[in-house]
Amino acid sequence: MDKFSRKHAQALDSEDPLKDIREQFIIPTKTDLQRKQMVEAPKEDSTRSCIYFCGNSLGLQPRRTSERVREHLEAWATKGVTGHFVEYGPNLPPFLHVDDVAARKMAPIVGALPSEIALMETLTANIHLMLASFYRPTEDRYRIMIEGKAFPSDHYAVESHLKHHGQTPEKAMVLIEPQDPASATLDTTHILNMIDAYAATTALILLPGVQYYTGQYFDIQAITAYAHSRGILIGWDLAHAAGNVDLLLHDWDVDFAVWCNYKYLNSGPGSIAGLFVHERHGYVNVETGTCGEDGYRPRLSGWWGGDRSTRFQMGNKFVPIPGAAGFQVGNPSALALTTVLASLEVFSLTSMTAIRRKSIALTGYLTDLLLQSRNHRLSDKVYSILTPLDAAQRGAQLSVKLKPGLLEKVLKVLEEEAVVVDERKPDVIRIAPAPLYNTFTEVWDFVQVFEAACRDAHAGTVQCTDNVLLEGQDAKGWNTIK
Repeated sequence: MDKFSRKHAQALDSEDPLKDIREQFIIPTKTDLQRKQMVEAPKEDSTRSCIYFCGNSLGLQPRRTSERVREHLEAWATKGVTGHFVEYGPNLPPFLHVDDVAARKMAPIVGALPSEIALMETLTANIHLMLASFYRPTEDRYRIMIEGKAFPSDHYAVESHLKHHGQTPEKAMVLIEPQDPASATLDTTHILNMIDAYAATTALILLPGVQYYTGQYFDIQAITAYAHSRGILIGWDLAHAAGNVDLLLHDWDVDFAVWCNYKYLNSGPGSIAGLFVHERHGYVNVETGTCGEDGYRPRLSGWWGGDRSTRFQMGNKFVPIPGAAGFQVGNPSALALTTVLASLEVFSLTSMTAIRRKSIALTGYLTDLLLQSRNHRLSDKVYSILTPLDAAQRGAQLSVKLKPGLLEKVLKVLEEEAVVVDERKPDVIRIAPAPLYNTFTEVWDFVQVFEAACRDAHAGTVQCTDNVLLEGQDAKGWNTIK
């Protein structure tokens, strides 16, 4: 059978051990995407499901999420404050303990002990909380090392902490840039060489597990070990890694990590985030109960991170809960955690090993189809792939860079064909088939639409109009806001 045929893709789907999990998700239809107002969807929608390759930005909604949220609201309505202490059905723990249950279920997703996990705050807020604890500059060691193309929020957070400690970012922020200006990715050897070059003056490193723009999967284990060999603490932003690649944070001796739960972890827009603190940093000497080497790691403190046995005694001596829970500040939203728990129920139907195995095959199939396409093989290539071709160096996402001037035209065709991907201007499309709900046949269908869109855009037969979309706001301006 021709491996580039649709029949081959269908055969791969029939052999997929995770194929039934797709039914756990709501896949928008073409009608859903075109509907301009929030109205109840028709029970019989004859249009086909969209091709949704945007789980790297926002994961799809599990079918059970609305039911779990309804159960939570019913518990609040019927139990009031007593819902903090009453288990309301098998899937709804007491409000008081919902964060502990979520931490236990999240732990295997990132390869951690349950005590090393806290579900709390937002990603950027957790970066700030971790920097407040782990960035302890001295006269000799005061620098923070990050990648030059870090997600802006990470850059802002690091810069703000440097300034907070009286440092100048121009001197104290070390940016790791690609050695080859034509490449968007960072070679591991180059990262290690940068660590060597600045080891004597670096206090902390913050890197992404999977880079948001290129989709490159960094060698977390090797880089962490090398940083530690030079006496440097290192944290990881796993926004694009958690639920995407198989992680072993505890075994890799990672100091801390943070992530959001609305991408591959399918917990809803702006969902409550996650945090990992290695057990050695979460140690609390309950005998001394003091902040410092003989007691517990310094941190920004709040009552929800305090000793549970004395929490409601309303004293003013803070002794943290051992582990990551001791870094909590305020009580987390039980409603927000309910959507995380609903998604983790779906993850419990399989394993990260199985998810990663399918992801490698799925994105590998996408890569093969794109590499053999005419648009890529032309001497004057219409697009190139930024993401490393080695499966060990990428997650689900492929970042495709189009020739200048083609992005809007290609996106127009994709939108008309109910294909959902996302863009990074001026010319990159990020394509992320998610193994829990995407199929090999969808990958094949996507490539046919994408290739036709590239061909027509390159030939100049796709027209994009600049209609006025908002009063005083043209299409170009609206796209900037979007």
